Amino acid sequence: MKYLLLSIKKLLIVAFLPFSYLLSAQKAPDSIDIFLKNKMEQLKIPGLQLAVIRNGKIEKLSNYGYSNLEHQVSTKTKTVFSINSITKAFVGVAILQLQEQRKLKVDDIISLYITDIPNEWKSITIRQMMSNVSGLPNNIDNKEQLLGDGSEEKNWELVRKLPMEFQPGEKFSYNQTGYYILGKIITKLSGKHFTQFIEENQFKPSQMTVTQFGDSNDIIPNSAGAYSTIINTDGKWINDGKQHNAFATFPVFFRTATGIISSAEDLSKWLIALQNGQLLKDKNSITQLFTTTKLNDGHIDGFNKLTNGYALGWPTVVREDHPAAAPVGGMRSALFVYPKDDLSIVVLTNLQGSNPEWFIDEIASYYISDMKVENGFGLSSNMKLLRQQAIKDGFSNIEKAYKTLKKDHKNFALTEDEVNAWGYQLSGLHKKDEALNVFKLNTLLFPQSSNVFDSYGEILETMGNRKEAIINYKKSLLLNPGNTNAADYLKNK
Repeated sequence: MKYLLLSIKKLLIVAFLPFSYLLSAQKAPDSIDIFLKNKMEQLKIPGLQLAVIRNGKIEKLSNYGYSNLEHQVSTKTKTVFSINSITKAFVGVAILQLQEQRKLKVDDIISLYITDIPNEWKSITIRQMMSNVSGLPNNIDNKEQLLGDGSEEKNWELVRKLPMEFQPGEKFSYNQTGYYILGKIITKLSGKHFTQFIEENQFKPSQMTVTQFGDSNDIIPNSAGAYSTIINTDGKWINDGKQHNAFATFPVFFRTATGIISSAEDLSKWLIALQNGQLLKDKNSITQLFTTTKLNDGHIDGFNKLTNGYALGWPTVVREDHPAAAPVGGMRSALFVYPKDDLSIVVLTNLQGSNPEWFIDEIASYYISDMKVENGFGLSSNMKLLRQQAIKDGFSNIEKAYKTLKKDHKNFALTEDEVNAWGYQLSGLHKKDEALNVFKLNTLLFPQSSNVFDSYGEILETMGNRKEAIINYKKSLLLNPGNTNAADYLKNK
């Protein structure tokens, strides 16, 4: 009887506990959950899905926030998001599947397969189109609207009349026309519409159960809402800080460029199938898929300092440590494959402007400790040498550490920008004293730079040393009278 009363008492206690407590008791949030919750609050992301794949298996699959704000619908595993230009990665796989079938080669010129094109286009290769170095005119305008009001025939007619933007292979320029042409090639060589070819040769073998082609006009079960803090004004994307509903139309002919709706779970299945040989049989095909295309002069180029290269449908993160193949879509979704680490991370959101590619490395750092910023990740090899020496000798002796390294390593050199970036990195980690010494070193290394004195003045001000801050802002303004930041600071002091 005593034990029965105790059991009833326990049941009563549980019955009156709030549901949120019971939920947390069942599955307490881990460090990544906390990190993502903070990131979502910071960026005002309504809903987010995360998948982490390690050693060929899904290790973490989580959902956060609301897929639909209007009706307060929670994000679930079966919720699907528009992945926008991540679609191009599927096109890359499709082209290499056709190459494995010996129906084309990625270095073939496109005139072998498409005849109704201007003479200037005929020497462009499939590879150049896939990696956005073709020089083709774009079939969208500066507000990202399709030429020809959504008509395929009109769009094709108009874009063929436009001049080439540059010689093929000369530089990187994100381009949708090339992906339209790739769709035509896939359809011609496979004997099936490119959407059907991708569905049959990627969606089905990967067991992607909720993935499909579509846009805002389609009724798609469990589809997340689409929101944006970005508005296009006169061809420029501007973040106005407010959330708006976003509506996207992707005509069928344009869906090689953007058009797939998917979930983090389905994309994980696809990545596993891709890397275990189900989609591409030859390991060299995977290597080719992820290899960054070089320009005619041997350099590489991409979107920005992070996704700084482009392979065959896959943007790439080219760096010494932990390089990645990194498709991004619609400023709202991204996935990173770290080939050397057997790690992949998928982040899908319903907010255009969230740009999750900028925080995926931070998620990866929970699995790979040397990817943590506080451990020096992101620094060049020379910066890492200086960091190690400064930790050993003390940051107050960083100038001496620099001179020692300069003497002992003939190729040791630093740029103004990387030293400055390191200073801000340390400041962001709340290591103000270390940051102060790094910014001071930069003024000694680059005494003719207005920017280094501006940054040094800024850290001095934050640490309460206004007298020294004023001195350095004055030096900055003397070197560059156009420095409005320094001028504004001094005007208010």
